[in-house]
Amino acid sequence: MRVTNAVASRARRKRVLARAKGFRGNRSKWIRQAFKAVDRAGAMAYRDRRTKKRHYRALWTVRLNAACRSDGFNYSRMVNGLKKANVLIDRKHLADLAVQDPEAFTMILGMAKKALA
Repeated sequence: MRVTNAVASRARRKRVLARAKGFRGNRSKWIRQAFKAVDRAGAMAYRDRRTKKRHYRALWTVRLNAACRSDGFNYSRMVNGLKKANVLIDRKHLADLAVQDPEAFTMILGMAKKALA
């Protein structure tokens, strides 16, 4: 008697088609296309979870540089001054301060300027 493993195979195919739901065209209907599309979607999701972190850090740097330049300073000197002043605020929260509370950011920038002088 030939063993087909039909129950497990059907379950696997149903699971892949459920993950491919919403994909365009045959990628959501044909099992071979769906397997390829789901594999690629998983690989791209894995890659982009890491890429997202890089993009956000670059965004915070751009925001901080713009905020520093409005005070006649620049980003690299601000980071150096904060390091010398032992101010331990990460770039994410500094960028948030620069957008939400410019007065507080100016105060922190003053600390960096004083440490460099």
